[in-house]
Amino acid sequence: MPRPRSLTPDQLASAALTVIDRDGLAGLSMRAVAQQVGMSTMALYRYIDDRGELERLVVEQVLGTVDTTPPATGGSWHHRIEVMVDRLRGVVGAHPWVVPLVIAHRHRSIGVLRWSETVAGIFAEAGLDGRRRVIALRCLLAYVIGAIQLEHLGPLVGAGTQAIADLPRTEFPHMAATAAHVHLVDADEEFHGGLTNLLRGMEV
Repeated sequence: MPRPRSLTPDQLASAALTVIDRDGLAGLSMRAVAQQVGMSTMALYRYIDDRGELERLVVEQVLGTVDTTPPATGGSWHHRIEVMVDRLRGVVGAHPWVVPLVIAHRHRSIGVLRWSETVAGIFAEAGLDGRRRVIALRCLLAYVIGAIQLEHLGPLVGAGTQAIADLPRTEFPHMAATAAHVHLVDADEEFHGGLTNLLRGMEV
């Protein structure tokens, strides 16, 4: 007789998320998760088929906490989109190493699909239909995912920016001058400033 299951999908997802937050995405493996829950790697396969299934559980646990309720209709559609984006940014930003998993499993993730459904509805109410809505939704997802990665894994202020600021101005005058002003921009201004520029370009 098979042994009764003692781990739930949520517990497995929590263990995997702990590994990712501690060791980065490269540290995620069946062995690492098995050690986290205190069992052998082979025993873990009684609960889950492979790493891909483990990744999907993590994505659902993280994205499942995003509030996908449509924002109040009193404000502009720009503001409503910003509300949805901030909800996603807050949740995913707490676990930035999960971003590549969101990209890989977005079509199977109920959390991503529910968030996207609400956003697509706001776009529809704003008059973005057909091809324009396709481009708008893809553009927004690309911006949000990319911006979250940059904010946490390649921050505006860091060694890379300093290296650009130190470039010879005879060869890279505009890049060096731009990097010299980075300290004037914080993460929120960078994120929302980019989002504002993007949404303005979507005006009907």
